[in-house]
Amino acid sequence: MRTLRGKHHTLVFLSRRGDNLRFAVVTLAACLAASHLAVGQWMGKQTGCYADSIAANPIAANPNRPTVANPADITQYGVLELEYGWDRLWPGVGVQQTSVGGLLKFGMLCDVELRWNTTSFLSQTDASGTHRSFGDNWLGPQIRVYRQTKRSPTLAFGYAIKIPSASTKDGLGTGQVDHAFTFLASKDIAQFHFDFNFTQFLIGRPNTSGFDKNQQLNLAFSHVISGRLQFTGEFYGDTRLNQTTPGFASSLWALTYTVVPRLVIDSGFEAGLTSGGPHRHAFVGATYSIANLYPGWRRNRSSQPNR
Repeated sequence: MRTLRGKHHTLVFLSRRGDNLRFAVVTLAACLAASHLAVGQWMGKQTGCYADSIAANPIAANPNRPTVANPADITQYGVLELEYGWDRLWPGVGVQQTSVGGLLKFGMLCDVELRWNTTSFLSQTDASGTHRSFGDNWLGPQIRVYRQTKRSPTLAFGYAIKIPSASTKDGLGTGQVDHAFTFLASKDIAQFHFDFNFTQFLIGRPNTSGFDKNQQLNLAFSHVISGRLQFTGEFYGDTRLNQTTPGFASSLWALTYTVVPRLVIDSGFEAGLTSGGPHRHAFVGATYSIANLYPGWRRNRSSQPNR
């Protein structure tokens, strides 16, 4: 509040200019909404938005699993995709966690993906017994700003907010709202695919106001072994969050298999490289592209002559 009061006069001036800006934006939006053709042309300008035909661009999964890092490329335009898996985690001596959860993604626009990450079931066994609960939920978009070229990677930005739904009574959640801001880059180099993420976390403090802050760095890579079988590895780590939560580094190794283009299964394990992170972690899961929710729109746009 001190900062806002110190800038009170500046904010008044900006608010007056903001009224004019809002009027201009609303007017422009109304004009676009009044013209279906204008909206269609704007949509069509997004890179690769419309295929020449549905058969020429069949639905194919874009797995974010099994790595912690996410690819900068997003789910296909109009496609609803689900990732789901089982995890067994040993975060420390005498502590064991089991969870089932996944990620629902929707390619709302050509370069905008909506994401809902949820844990349907979470169980933890420690010295005090076994506790079970729903896990937390994360919601937010990922926006691709540049597509890969021969010399440049795909670039994207993501934001997610945590909806605290895990049990605080049993110590399975903090009950606080958290935020994550992520920069993503992906590139194919010499038959390897690389995903790099940098994430800034704002973690709500239990029993007090404000946030603790830390960062996460991820570098994941994958390579086809044979046919539909692929090897994936990752190194990632978090910086120190606060005095009780130190930083750590970890590694993850997995195999993925493309059953059909829209279904990919995976399995692997994680091994912590330093103390403070996951000690051991095993997982298995799948990614499935459910359906294209815009099939009629795509057909209509594909049938229109180029202008």
